[in-house]
Amino acid sequence: IAEGMAPPKRILFPPEKICMVWQQRQSAGAGLFNAGNTCFLNAVLQCLTYTPPLANYLLSREHSQACQQQGFCMMCIMEAHVNKVLHSPVSAILPLTVLKVFTRIGEHFQPGREEDAHDFLCCTVNAMQRACLSASNE
Repeated sequence: IAEGMAPPKRILFPPEKICMVWQQRQSAGAGLFNAGNTCFLNAVLQCLTYTPPLANYLLSREHSQACQQQGFCMMCIMEAHVNKVLHSPVSAILPLTVLKVFTRIGEHFQPGREEDAHDFLCCTVNAMQRACLSASNE
């Protein structure tokens, strides 16, 4: 904690559990098909899928085993996506789990329209954070 900053009220994921390297040897998973102007979405998903600390957590399925959120949960969606990509026997998949909730990630996103990858990344990470915070008691 930086000097002058208040300590967090609640720690959602203890720092000692974060593993910065792959916990298991991981070969490249399935690529992603473009579903019509979804390059920005695919780029963001690939970036998140191959970020070892996040992927390690999502591959453990720890979130979905404890999740009690009804309906839309971006962490459960990302968990399903990462597990599908990294365990798929095929060379490419259509990221349907994410495409189905595309407008829930950001209301301003429209299927078939080119969007900004940075904007989509910010909205995706915010949705993941909201899912984690809604799971906490406070």
